[in-house]
Amino acid sequence: MKWQDYISVTPTISHGKACFKGTRIMVSIVLDNLAAGLSPDEIYKSYPSLPKEAIQAAIAYAAELSHERILALSA
Repeated sequence: MKWQDYISVTPTISHGKACFKGTRIMVSIVLDNLAAGLSPDEIYKSYPSLPKEAIQAAIAYAAELSHERILALSA
């Protein structure tokens, strides 16, 4: 799965936070719910507009962020 197919960042939507494409649901909300112990079914019940692949995409996105790469910043 490519999380990029399901998640986007648009400066004018949700203050530029990562959201699921076609929604204003932030990826962090799904990750927070998973961390709090909610089941995927509970999350989908609370957010019925989430695509079925949303939870797996959120986990893949979080895994990518956890790689803690060092990025060169231009001055």
